[in-house]
Amino acid sequence: MQNEKEIINMIKDSHPQNPKKEFIISTENLLRQKARSMRKTTRVRKLTVATSGIFLFALAFSWLFLLNGKETVMNLTNTIGAEGIPSLALDEKEPLVFIYQTHNVEAYYPELQGDEDRVPFSDTTNVTLVGKELSNALEERNISAIHDDTDYSKILSERGLTFNDAYTVSGEVLQKALTEHDSIEVVLDIHRESNKKDDSTTTIAGTEYAKIWMYVSKTADNYEINKAFALKLHDKLEDLYPGLSFGVIERGVNPRNTYNQDLQDNSVLVSIGGMENTFEETFRTADALAEAIKEVLSK
Repeated sequence: MQNEKEIINMIKDSHPQNPKKEFIISTENLLRQKARSMRKTTRVRKLTVATSGIFLFALAFSWLFLLNGKETVMNLTNTIGAEGIPSLALDEKEPLVFIYQTHNVEAYYPELQGDEDRVPFSDTTNVTLVGKELSNALEERNISAIHDDTDYSKILSERGLTFNDAYTVSGEVLQKALTEHDSIEVVLDIHRESNKKDDSTTTIAGTEYAKIWMYVSKTADNYEINKAFALKLHDKLEDLYPGLSFGVIERGVNPRNTYNQDLQDNSVLVSIGGMENTFEETFRTADALAEAIKEVLSK
């Protein structure tokens, strides 16, 4: 990959040209579009979208009006798509958040056609869709996320394991993701509570939201780190959406379960809504949570 000095030298060595006005405008627009398309991640803080746009526009202006480097502009435009320049690392974002659902069959009554005397479970219409909505909401806010939609219930059945082994299985998937993506800084395990709607729903500005519970395991070695992160999320949710979060709940040593939170700092088990909430309410809450995550990670 060419460094900045080599690019400048290449510009200086290019043969002067007299580009047409149409070429100048189209090239300027192209570079502006490249700058606008860059998305910021927390992992890449050295060059913001704004400074990237200024840098690219300055290059375009210098080449076209000072150096008249039409041929160089054409070559460099092609290079952006192939090797790129340092600022364009923003286009190839590494994931910052990992989202999964250990109890993936947890579902919501209003979205099912079944017996409401039983706790709702579904192989397809379940909390996995809420996790996906959260992932999408993060991506819309320029936070790269991995959403794992593994059917852990199916794996447990295939291996002859019990429900109590769910975290062992989901931990294998999480560990693999952490090994493959060392950029991951936040891990969220999405669940659904069994509370009735009166307890699991809040109204904010006339709109109903499914409430949020956050759990951290005291048996995880990094418990204090996870707790601190969860409290930041809770506080931010209180600022943005008062009453949406129940707060941070600490799990003790009985039963002893780390919820895989010992595998990565900033790990939180998040329950969104109860069994009587709708997808509309839970999706709305997922969007609110994404906003809180963005605010916390940007500081």
